[in-house]
Amino acid sequence: MIDIEQSYARTFGTASGKRVLEHLRQITIERALGPDVSDSQLRFVEGQRSLIHQIESLVSRGRGADYGGK
Repeated sequence: MIDIEQSYARTFGTASGKRVLEHLRQITIERALGPDVSDSQLRFVEGQRSLIHQIESLVSRGRGADYGGK
């Protein structure tokens, strides 16, 4: 799994990759939903948020792997 983690770290470690990840974070994790949001909309957005958290986790672990796990 370390290989894919390092690939994520390299991909999102560039200036463009960081910009893309920040944009994804803004449109998912930092997005506020109104009080009248439907159950299906909420589940859809939570799925998106989960994916962004997964990407960020892989990037973080990949950076650690690049430096001997530190």
